[in-house]
Amino acid sequence: MGDRLLNLRESLLNLVTGTRPDDVLNEIDDPGSPSKEAGIEITGELKRFLDMAKINAIDEQGLYVDYDSLRDSPTYLEYRQSCSPRLRYFNPAVLSSREQQLAFWINLYNTLIMDGVIAKKITHSVGSNPLRLLAFFRQTAYNVGGLRMSCDDIEHGVLRGNRGHPMLPGPQFPTSDTRIAWTINPVDVRIHFALNCAGRSCPPIQVYTPENIDAQLDLAARNFVNADLRVDSEGHKVHLSAIFSWFKSDFGGQSGVIDFLIEHLPEDDRKTWLIEHRDTLSFQYKSYDWGLNSSELV
Repeated sequence: MGDRLLNLRESLLNLVTGTRPDDVLNEIDDPGSPSKEAGIEITGELKRFLDMAKINAIDEQGLYVDYDSLRDSPTYLEYRQSCSPRLRYFNPAVLSSREQQLAFWINLYNTLIMDGVIAKKITHSVGSNPLRLLAFFRQTAYNVGGLRMSCDDIEHGVLRGNRGHPMLPGPQFPTSDTRIAWTINPVDVRIHFALNCAGRSCPPIQVYTPENIDAQLDLAARNFVNADLRVDSEGHKVHLSAIFSWFKSDFGGQSGVIDFLIEHLPEDDRKTWLIEHRDTLSFQYKSYDWGLNSSELV
C-alpha cells in the first residue's frame, strides 16, 4: 500500500474514531515556559514511575491496577507534571542499543495505557466493541520528540517493526514518516507478552530494563504460555490466547506458533503432546476479556 493510500486510510480512521492528530496526553500547561531538554535520563524517570506504581497501585502479579489510588498518588502527579511533558523534547534516536529501545518503548506503552485509562475516566472497559477499541488505542497518545505516538503507533509501528495493525491493511507508518527511524527490526515476538492493554486477558505489567530485557521477555513469554495454554487431547485441540490469532504472522504462521509454544512450555504433558501431534492438531482461540483490569472490579 503506497503512502497516498496510507494517508487516506489514516484520515478516514481519524474521522470514524474521533481521533484528533494534535490531541496528546502530555500537553504543556504553559506553552510559553522554557522547554526542559530531555536526554536518556528520562528513561530512568519512566522506570522509577513504573516501579512506584508497581509498589503502590498494581498487584503483585501485575494483573490488576488500582486506578483510583494511582490517580491520587504523588507519584502520578509528579509523572504528569514533570516526566511526561518532557517526552516532547526526548529524541528516541539516543537509544543506541536494541535493549534500550525495547525497554523504553515497552515501559512507555504500559504507562501510556494506564495514563489513558485515568485521563479518559474509563471504569469498565477500554472498548466494548471493535470500533471503540480502535478509537482508544488511536486516541491515547503522547508527543515524543515532537511527534505524536499513539498506543497503536508504539505497538505496531515501533515494536512490531512497522508491520501494521493486524485488522487493517498496510503498515502503520508510510515510507515518508520520520517515525520509521524508531522502528525495531527484527521483531521480537516476546513483546506480545510484555504489553498490557488494560484488559483482563492481557499479560501482566512488569518493569523492563535494558540490562535484563532478554531474560525478562523470556520469563514473560514462559509465564504467559504456561498459565494460558490448555490441551484438549480428545478434541485434538490446543486452547490458547487470541493474541496468537491476531499476530500469527509475527510468529511465522501456525507452525511458528507451535514452535514458540514448545520452546516456552515447561517439561510437562502438554509439551510432549504438542511435539507428538503438531502436524494434526488445531487451534481454539479463547475469547478475549476486555473488561478493565481494575482491582476495584475484581
